[in-house]
Amino acid sequence: MSVIVWDRSLESCVRPGLGGSKEISSKEEAVGYSLTNRRIAEDEAKGYLNLTQTSTTLITLDMRRRISGGAVTSDTPERIKLLASKIDELRMTIATDAFPMSIGELSNLYRDGELNVHPEFQRAFRWSVSQKSRLIESILLGIPLPSIFVAQDEDGKWDVVDGVQRLSTILQFMGLLTDEDGEILEPLRCTPATYLREELDGVTFDDQGDGHCLTTAHKLDFKRSRLDIQIIKRQSSPRGKFDLFQRLNSYGSPATAQELRNALLLAANRDAYKWLEDLANFPAFRSVTDFSGKNLEEKYHMDVALRFAVFRIMPVEGLSEIKDNIHEFLSERAVEIAERDSAWFEAEAQVFRDTFTALEAAGGPDILRRYNSARGRSDGGFSLTAFEVVALGLGYNWGRVTFTPEQIWQRFIEFWSKPEYSKGFATGLSAVNRMKRSLPIGRSLFEGE
Repeated sequence: MSVIVWDRSLESCVRPGLGGSKEISSKEEAVGYSLTNRRIAEDEAKGYLNLTQTSTTLITLDMRRRISGGAVTSDTPERIKLLASKIDELRMTIATDAFPMSIGELSNLYRDGELNVHPEFQRAFRWSVSQKSRLIESILLGIPLPSIFVAQDEDGKWDVVDGVQRLSTILQFMGLLTDEDGEILEPLRCTPATYLREELDGVTFDDQGDGHCLTTAHKLDFKRSRLDIQIIKRQSSPRGKFDLFQRLNSYGSPATAQELRNALLLAANRDAYKWLEDLANFPAFRSVTDFSGKNLEEKYHMDVALRFAVFRIMPVEGLSEIKDNIHEFLSERAVEIAERDSAWFEAEAQVFRDTFTALEAAGGPDILRRYNSARGRSDGGFSLTAFEVVALGLGYNWGRVTFTPEQIWQRFIEFWSKPEYSKGFATGLSAVNRMKRSLPIGRSLFEGE
């Protein structure tokens, strides 16, 4: 075993040994340097390095400190002990594995139902044909791709948590990608890319009747190309999976906060995702929120359904926990929801269904819009203020008080008719400060008949 320690801060290397350390001036020299005394390497690196094979290993200065006796001891400051303990504790929440797999192997897993790229996200699969073509070009030219991250479920199957767009493009090019109904999508036909311009234009994987496809040799090369697969193993905690996915996607540009939360929920607990999706698609909820087009495409209806679950019975004082970004707060609460038991899911779903059934009967979409007292009607589209006052207020009191549709509508008008709650009620307020006003008002509005 050859051990070379590269000190990034000094741009030099150190070879540890019984007779002292030897400075090496370049990375090239470090890679070529061999520590021939295996016994010394074993003694000095025991407990830190795998000595089952002879190789030259570059390790960081932090590892150098561990080799030289930098482990936690009785003399270590208490603050550093706490840090080390916390690191060790949190590292155990994520269990991972990694190995390369060929595209052919991955496509077989997909065909066998052992690899889920989530067709429910295909509406958020926003790559243009040009972007897809550049990815295909990269594979054909042997350009390395970023790692694909998958989460292993209880059955051992893989959910793709980072790399959906890449894998979806590959599978569509090969004519294998299916939609939410299980129907195979039209195979990808490439457009000019960066290096392969007119040569790639119109090319498909298999012959689509025009002969403009890859050769047999290039198809085999494509299927044998390898991707790095990082596996989040099933013994990882849901919170650990959730946090890892959030970190991975914070480096990129997720389409919307709720699309990211959906993927996080899928990684942490598929049942929790399905529960939230069912709530967001409940007919009465869809009727009163009246979302369409881009709002549905970007999963805003799921964002609002999650808000109901998070804020319905949350103490108003708890809003102080929200620091700068309500979306980050919702993401944190989503992982807590992912850890709930089935009894909680069913109880919350029942309150949700009952509340929005009552709201639909009371006023349909108008019940969650701003009411114009002068005109005697609701104006505009969905109002978060109306949702927080009326939907969350009714939901908070559900089961304690019974209201007729007429009584709900009357309280809705009562709220918007008061001068202090009319136009400008939430103007200029942050989401948190608005809710500090709207939640108590709604709860009081529906606390008695």
